[in-house]
Amino acid sequence: MKIFFSLALASILMLNTADAQQLHVGKKHVNIGIKAGLNLYNVSNDNGVKYDSKAGINLGLLGHIHLNKQWAFQPELVYSDQGAKNVVAGVSTKLKLGYINVPLLIQYMFDNGFRLEAGPQVGFLINAKSEANKITTDQKPFYKSVDFGLGAGVSYIDVKSGFGGDLRYNFGLSDINKNNTFKSTNMGLQVGVFYLFNHNN
Repeated sequence: MKIFFSLALASILMLNTADAQQLHVGKKHVNIGIKAGLNLYNVSNDNGVKYDSKAGINLGLLGHIHLNKQWAFQPELVYSDQGAKNVVAGVSTKLKLGYINVPLLIQYMFDNGFRLEAGPQVGFLINAKSEANKITTDQKPFYKSVDFGLGAGVSYIDVKSGFGGDLRYNFGLSDINKNNTFKSTNMGLQVGVFYLFNHNN
């Protein structure tokens, strides 16, 4: 819950800043925004063990910087509820992984509000737990603290209102296990909505 309160506080501060002044990086105008949505994540293993996807949420901040008329750079700071689930001998187990993800996206912008986006992502593990039979166990010592991946997707914004939505798939590139006997990577679909303050381009 501390993560949600921290992001909510940061969002309020960003809103006050955005209302007070236009933000710039050099001569580039920076649109600041907030976003939230749903995840459908899984963990892919190279030892043949398959899991089921787990639903979760994502919540965070974004910046949108126009490089020219058609290209933009969009960094984000997002809390992401990830993991997987499986059933063994009738017992359902959920793996709950919480990350602070930092996507660095390049976007191609069409004139009608649609955007194609792709770029690298680094994730910082903040919690890892397994839950079975209502018993929760800490799993953080078994997972690496940093995860690297790639994201690709599409988004749309209503230019006049600043509201939009996005759909993105994240591919894990690095092994999240500290155990080197097999490799596991994060993979997941994200869908969400966002709002850019003082959006004018």
